Amino acid sequence: MRYLKTIIRFVVVMGAVLALSRSCKSEYDALLNSSDVDQKYSAAFDLFNHGKYNKAARLFESLAIQTNGTSKDDTVQFYWGMSNYRFKDYYTAETNFAKFLMNFPRSPFADEAYFLRIDCLYRSTYRSELDQKPTYNAIAVISQYLAESPNSTHAATCKRMLKELNDRLDQKAYESAKLYYKMEDYRASRVAFRNVLKDDADNIYREDILYYIAKSSYKFAQLSVEAKQKERYLTFVDDYYNFIGELPDSSYRKELDVLYKRAQKALGRYTGSEEDLEAKEKDFEKERKKLLKQSESGE
Repeated sequence: MRYLKTIIRFVVVMGAVLALSRSCKSEYDALLNSSDVDQKYSAAFDLFNHGKYNKAARLFESLAIQTNGTSKDDTVQFYWGMSNYRFKDYYTAETNFAKFLMNFPRSPFADEAYFLRIDCLYRSTYRSELDQKPTYNAIAVISQYLAESPNSTHAATCKRMLKELNDRLDQKAYESAKLYYKMEDYRASRVAFRNVLKDDADNIYREDILYYIAKSSYKFAQLSVEAKQKERYLTFVDDYYNFIGELPDSSYRKELDVLYKRAQKALGRYTGSEEDLEAKEKDFEKERKKLLKQSESGE
């Protein structure tokens, strides 16, 4: 008997919940289809303020048709975008804000809409190893915004975004070129790294790129047939001098110094002893292992 009463009580409670749910649903659906703009407008903001952004977005979307050309027009369209933005539907929100800026360039909401559109584009970009078309798109819009509104309260944030996105493109270019080096295609590796600097001399990986240019030319010469080694070691020597001329204190310097002496020996120009050269190689290898150990231990 007690079990039966519990079941009945549960059924009654669930029935009430379902009835309330249907009531709420039908009330919201009625609002969506309502022609009472003021009621709808008030309800949309109530939903927005209570964090029910998806429902608010649908109401604002419905209102956008009814308030078109009225004093509420820009407010409704802005909060339609805001609702989608808060709901984390950045693709739709970006479309909302782009349309808003086209229709209401002088609205009090315009600067905020511009920044939020940028934020949507920024959030829609991908990691460096993936397609970077969205990154180029975001960079173009951010650059335009900073040119038009250099004193905006959002300028500092936009500059941070711009740097991060440009750094991501630098990483993409660097890693793409490095693939040739990993595949041991040293001729293609050198060409790819040189092209990276040709396209962007200020790439944040410039030191590493110059190092791999030199390493690629050395390894290419080393693996070449004897008849072509002299010419290719001379190319390495040029790359070596370019590197030390720009970065004399680089952590890569000791390794490249050893390779330079090896190249000089291959060219018949090295005047030191083999023992001295081997000692330098051992010192470099010992230091390299020490640095690697420190890196792995987080020191």
